Amino acid sequence: MKYKTPIRPPKTATRFLRWFCHPDFVEDIEGDLEELFLERVSTRGKRYAGWFYLLDVLLLLRPSIIRTFFDLYPFTLKHQSKNSFHLSSVNMFTNYLKIGWRNLLRGKAYSLINITGLAVGMTVAILLGLWISDELAFNSYFKNDTHLAQVMLNQTQEGITYTGGTISVLVADPLRNQHGDSFKAVSLVSFTNSHLLAFGEKKLSGNGLWVEPDFPEMFTLSILHGSRDALRDPSTLLLSQSMATALFGDENPVNKTLRIDNDLDMTVGGVYEDLPHNTTFFSTKLLLPWANKANFGNRITTWKNHNARLFVQLADNKLIGQVNENVKGLPTPYIEEWKEEIMLYPMDRLHLYNEFENGKATGGKIQFVVLFGVIGGFVLLLACINFMNLSTARSEKRSREVGIRKTVGSGRKQLINQFLVESIMVAGIAMVLSILFAQLSLPFFNSLADKKIAIPWTGADFWAMILGFTMFSGLLSGCYPAFYLSSFRPVKVLKGSLRAGRHTIISRKVLVIIQFTVSITLIVGTLVIFRQIQFAKDRPAGYTRAGLISVFINTPEMRRHSEAIQHDLLQSGAVQNVALSSQSAAHFNNNTSIEWRGKDPGFVEFFRNVNVTPEFGKTIGWTIKEGRDFSGKFATDSGSVVLNETAIEMMGLENPLEETIKYREKDYQIVGIVKDMVTQSPFEPIEPTVFFMEGFVGVFTIRLQQNVPAGDALSRIGQIFKKYNPDAPFNYSYVDQAFDRKFSSEKHVGNLAGLFTMLAIFISLLGLIGLASFVAEQRTKEISIRKVLGASVLDVWKMLSTDFLILVGLSGLIAVPIAYYFLHGWLQQYEYRTEISWWIFALAGLGGLFLTLLTVSFQAIKAAVTDPVKSLRSA
Repeated sequence: MKYKTPIRPPKTATRFLRWFCHPDFVEDIEGDLEELFLERVSTRGKRYAGWFYLLDVLLLLRPSIIRTFFDLYPFTLKHQSKNSFHLSSVNMFTNYLKIGWRNLLRGKAYSLINITGLAVGMTVAILLGLWISDELAFNSYFKNDTHLAQVMLNQTQEGITYTGGTISVLVADPLRNQHGDSFKAVSLVSFTNSHLLAFGEKKLSGNGLWVEPDFPEMFTLSILHGSRDALRDPSTLLLSQSMATALFGDENPVNKTLRIDNDLDMTVGGVYEDLPHNTTFFSTKLLLPWANKANFGNRITTWKNHNARLFVQLADNKLIGQVNENVKGLPTPYIEEWKEEIMLYPMDRLHLYNEFENGKATGGKIQFVVLFGVIGGFVLLLACINFMNLSTARSEKRSREVGIRKTVGSGRKQLINQFLVESIMVAGIAMVLSILFAQLSLPFFNSLADKKIAIPWTGADFWAMILGFTMFSGLLSGCYPAFYLSSFRPVKVLKGSLRAGRHTIISRKVLVIIQFTVSITLIVGTLVIFRQIQFAKDRPAGYTRAGLISVFINTPEMRRHSEAIQHDLLQSGAVQNVALSSQSAAHFNNNTSIEWRGKDPGFVEFFRNVNVTPEFGKTIGWTIKEGRDFSGKFATDSGSVVLNETAIEMMGLENPLEETIKYREKDYQIVGIVKDMVTQSPFEPIEPTVFFMEGFVGVFTIRLQQNVPAGDALSRIGQIFKKYNPDAPFNYSYVDQAFDRKFSSEKHVGNLAGLFTMLAIFISLLGLIGLASFVAEQRTKEISIRKVLGASVLDVWKMLSTDFLILVGLSGLIAVPIAYYFLHGWLQQYEYRTEISWWIFALAGLGGLFLTLLTVSFQAIKAAVTDPVKSLRSA
């Protein structure tokens, strides 16, 4: 092929060759290189020829690698004899590695400390890098994630806007019909419910969602069997792969019939791949068609009833901000009592930016991503500081080597390269160990973090991160020692007059202070996190959680025989009390609006509403503050309500027991007031709650007998439920365990912070061991002379320990304001929060001093008990 313009080799490759090789050598082979480039043009085309030519040049610079790994290299040079500069560069690099390896073997103890510290720091960086990557990739499994959004609801009262993800189902049709050009798909989604699935003798429970037909296509579910369109048939469902395998084994379940909740026969229309842990719907095991008659509870047609979620997929040419402006006012014509607007919120932000204030996202879990990113960086920095400290501390050991090298002609650049190569080599060894440590610790780490992270061995991003960590750690660790050691003047070194300069000692002390400032700050942070968790746990709950279990009614048989089940439970001897309610005592989640005399027409407040049977209060152990509890003796109690203290205070009623409220156009008499109970977030204020003694109930709340072993009691209870509900497994949950799950996010943060704090302390103490050992070694003769002159072991111990204790004490003083500033800001996100007490800082500081004393004392006492005669004899 002929080209209009001359074809010449890329200048970049030629310059690269000239930089490494002797100019005469390059001129001699210039013709051969042009022929090689033209050959590449003819075989690879003009577009790619330059890249292949650059590869040829790189291979030329490494003939030994070419012979070993690249036997297909097509070009043999005739002028290798003139490539002396290149060969000397290779030899020099090899020499650097040999010298570095010998130095590692010569100082085995220091090498072990350096490599172990770097390996631990890199392990932390790898684990946190994987954790952060997993968090940032939340919902990225969905191929349309950048075009997906959840429809959120903004409700405004008295100038304050509240944002939530529960909306009226009536919003869906206007989005489709009036704004159809803005969306590719719209799907209503129920909240997660547990369903009983039966196929023959196999019966399993699994979390399911009622969804509209567009859902599988919107969220790009990977269909293994069947069709994504199966949900267009109201009698057909989709199963996850794990649920299908559990029910049908290796058989294809499509077109087979399942019985759902002992009430509904449905056909399997398809099987989809289980969703990853870092997706919004990861726990979902089956998808049910929204149009099915069994889903009547989610289809209540009123704009004021918010009982579903709604997701949309934007059209390719639409921006979310523009669409938001067009659709936000949809609910306005239908609601007079309060201002209500909808808002499209991107799915790719839903997990990390899930906290709202006045209708706008203000943060959320992204703060933990930033927090752990900073912690990982600091832990890695601590490991690098260890390397720098020990390298500069041992500078006198290598000063003669530097002096001789400079005398025979080595330039400073060569010495810097040598020390950087050595540090990168150490970092490389540490990285190999860190990958091994990370792989071994992943199960434990996943348990602490509630994750399912795996090392992506085939991922290019992962290996780029690993290479980046290695180079960053090697260069950061070696840059200061390299420039410091290469600056030695050979005359002073060879005369033996070189001593560590004042600036070197100061810099070493500064690095120690930085290390322990970070460590003490992390200690304080971990203590405050766990203190906040415990503070919320100790908050008066208003009822007795211990010994309380919840059993959800999940079949028609349980509902039909609810009274008989209650009777048999009370007769079993294993149960103290039993009641029915619409929600578990661990979590009240229904909202409603009520009216009362004297209410401001412009005032809007949503109440938690719970339907209960008369025994509910006695069963959970609530406390009546005024009035009375519900009672089956009063026929009028079906028209009565009990409210909590917060509700009465918010309503502003002076004589509440003489008042009535209106709910759904019916009047209810207030008969009692109960003390506030913690049923929502334990970190937030109590919400106003109203209890009714009528309406739907779906949960058995059971108080176990205290004098009966829990295992025996649960066995008896399980037999009773099996008697009336033989086709369903007996599933129960402890209320106190459900309450503890409210702390899961904070617990995971605390666990991870505690783990990395311990590792940071370990790295700091590891470096302290090395420094203390080196100082003791350097002052061996001084210690021996002092002992000969009468110094005791205690005197020597004080001499060697005091400096380190002063440095750690200064670290504590610096850490106090830093830790207080960040932790005070972190606590502000909680309405119900602990205070940062002075003793937390004192405990962290004293802990740092104690660990320092313990670490340094070992080396100090070891040096103090050494026979001075032996030390002076070798002088």
